[in-house]
Amino acid sequence: MLFLRQQKRSRLNLMCCLSLLAVGKLFNFYLWFYINVAFYIVNKWNSSWVLMGWRRVFVPLLNEDVEQASENPTDEGEGEMDDHEDTSSVILPDSELGTSAPYLRFSKTCLKNVFSVILLFIYLLLMAVAVFLVYQTITDFREKLKHPVMSVSYKEVSLYDAPGIAFYPGKARLLSCKHHYYDHIPPLINPGQPGDIECTTQRINYTDPFTNQTMKYALVVQGPRDVKKKELVFLQFHLNGTDQDFSAIDYLLFSSFQDFINSPEKAEFMKDCESSYSSWKFSGGFRTWVKMSLVKTKEEDGSETVEFKQETSVVNYIDQRTKSRSDQLFFVVFEWKDPFIQTVQDIITANPWNMIALLCGIFLALFKAADFAKLSVKWMIKIRKRHLKRRSQVMNHIS
Repeated sequence: MLFLRQQKRSRLNLMCCLSLLAVGKLFNFYLWFYINVAFYIVNKWNSSWVLMGWRRVFVPLLNEDVEQASENPTDEGEGEMDDHEDTSSVILPDSELGTSAPYLRFSKTCLKNVFSVILLFIYLLLMAVAVFLVYQTITDFREKLKHPVMSVSYKEVSLYDAPGIAFYPGKARLLSCKHHYYDHIPPLINPGQPGDIECTTQRINYTDPFTNQTMKYALVVQGPRDVKKKELVFLQFHLNGTDQDFSAIDYLLFSSFQDFINSPEKAEFMKDCESSYSSWKFSGGFRTWVKMSLVKTKEEDGSETVEFKQETSVVNYIDQRTKSRSDQLFFVVFEWKDPFIQTVQDIITANPWNMIALLCGIFLALFKAADFAKLSVKWMIKIRKRHLKRRSQVMNHIS
C-alpha cells in the first residue's frame, strides 16, 4: 500500500507541474477575452480600440520578441504612436467633453494597469506553487531512500528441497516413520509396537550452542518433497515413562537435509541450525499435523535467510490398548502447505529518473511564470512612462 501511495503522489506532482503550464495559457486566453469585453463596454462608441486590444495589451505579454521590438522603435515611430494614443487615452476636462460621454471619465491606462497587476499576482502564485512542488518532490525522494518498501513475491515449485527435521526425543523412542501421499494415512496396526522405518534418518550428538557444556542428542529425519502429490511424513514415538508433569518432544526445521548429509562437520552444522532456527513441541496422546511453508528473505548485503512458517492442528488419539497405559504415544505429521515459496526483500521506490522528469517540468513552469512576470513588469513600467509623458504634454497644451 505504501508503494501505491508513493506512486500516486509522484503522479500527482507530475500532473501539478503540467497543470502550471496549462493554467498560464488558459488564463491568458480568458483574461484577454474579458478585457476586450470591458474595453468594448467602455469604448462602445470607439470600436477601433477593441481591434487594437490584442495588439496593445497581450502581444507584449505572450511574445517577448514583440516586446523587444516595441521597446526599441525609432524616435519618429514612437512619437507617432504616442500622438495616436494621446487622442484615445488622455482625460480631458468635463467642460470640453460635455455630459454626452461620461464613459471617458475612466482611464484606459488605469484599467490596463489593474489587469496587469492581477495577472502579475497570478503568475507569482504559479511560481509559489512550482517552488512548493520542487520542495515536495525532493522531500519525497529523500523519504523513499530512507524508508524502503517491503516487496513480497511468490515462486511456484513442484518439488521442494527436502527439509531436515531434527527431533530431540530424550527418553522417547522412534517406533515408525513412513511416507504417504494425498493426505491419506492408513489405520494404525499394533500402535505402541515397533514398526517400519522407511525414512532416511541420521543420529547426531553435539554440545549445546548456548551453554557449550551440555551434550544434546538429535534424530534428524528427511522431510517431504513432492508438494504436487501431497507427500507427508508420519512418525510415531513411544515414551515408556517420565517423571515430568507434561510430556512433549522438541523439534526444529532447517532448509536442506542434503546440506546436512554433505556437511563434513555435522555437529557444527546442527549447532548453527539451533542458533538460527526456532524450535517447537508436540505433545503425547495427540496426533499433531504440521503444514509447512517456506519464506526466503533477501538482506541488503545480498545474503539470503530461510525461515519456516507452520500451521498446526491437533487431534486427540483414542488409545484402545488393553494393557496399562502408563506410557505415552506421540504422533506427528509433516506436510507442505502449498507449492509457493515466498520471497521477501526491501526495494527502494525512489526512481531518480522520475524525480529528474518532475523537476524539469516544474522548473520549466517556474521559468515560464518568471518570464511572464518580467514582461508584465516591463509593460507596466513602459505604460507608466508613456502616461507621465502624455500628462506633461497635456499640461503644456493647457498652459
